[in-house]
Amino acid sequence: MPEPSSNGVQPRPAARPYWPWLLGALLIVVLDQATKLYFEGLLQYGERRPVLPFFDFTLLYNPGAAFSFLADGQGWQRWLFTAIAVGAAVLILHLLRRHADQPLFCASLMSILGGAVGNVTDRVQHGHVIDFLLFYWESWFFPAFNVADVAITCGAALLLLDEFRRMRRERRKADHAAGP
Repeated sequence: MPEPSSNGVQPRPAARPYWPWLLGALLIVVLDQATKLYFEGLLQYGERRPVLPFFDFTLLYNPGAAFSFLADGQGWQRWLFTAIAVGAAVLILHLLRRHADQPLFCASLMSILGGAVGNVTDRVQHGHVIDFLLFYWESWFFPAFNVADVAITCGAALLLLDEFRRMRRERRKADHAAGP
């Protein structure tokens, strides 16, 4: 524990840097944008390239959000989803800075941030998100998605895991404090 200063106040411990989390988010954005650029060069819009009996590469554009939510809007949804993503990015940056010493929490935020920035980049540049991964079985199709969507989904799963672990720690602490 640090020694108190001459005025008796404990100095704050040095905060862990949060730039590694930002670097990880940037890596996700670069990977997302590179794969989108690759598939836009490889495929024509709507074209499918079979890879496995249940998976194809395809090139689709989604002007809406997840599962094409609001895709049939008149263009206003582009700016709504952009504003939401920018607001989320600002909040995530704040949380990363405050909690840089919590690896699982920050890994989840890093993934969500990278995915959000990857998709908002598409919205600003193209007016839609570029999707190219398509899973299906017979006549059932999961909506096409991209690397940013994978990062957001993994980040959300890590966030849930982090919360379950936090709740379990608190329950153990409460049980221990209550005694036998």
